[in-house]
Amino acid sequence: MLWIKSLHIIFMVTWFAGLFYLPRLFVYHAMSEDAASIERFKIMERKLYYGITTPGGVLTLVFGTWLWLGYGFTGGWLHAKLALVAVLVGYHLWCGKILRDFRDDANTRGHVFYRWFNEFPVIVLIAVVILVVVKPF
Repeated sequence: MLWIKSLHIIFMVTWFAGLFYLPRLFVYHAMSEDAASIERFKIMERKLYYGITTPGGVLTLVFGTWLWLGYGFTGGWLHAKLALVAVLVGYHLWCGKILRDFRDDANTRGHVFYRWFNEFPVIVLIAVVILVVVKPF
């Protein structure tokens, strides 16, 4: 099970790396005015979302479920963690919608919104790590 735990952590780091960087790309994309930069950001966002972030998220969920079934974890901390994971999946899907809006030149938000939007996964990461390590309830 230690191999499964290791893979869960590796893919969780991959997922979060994508969720940290993708909204940062949205900031720069929202600030771009020339066609070459806009097209470059569309490519970067697509490759990051579909090539790194989504596979990282899916594999995090797969190995996390495997751990849960293998160890049979219980407790309030796990319910709180699973709720945060569900919120994070929603955030991930929202990033996909934003990516499609940029792809279709339909973005209506400015760079300031994306700067704040970029901070959300940090809060989730802190909370999840504390829940898993400290198990406060």
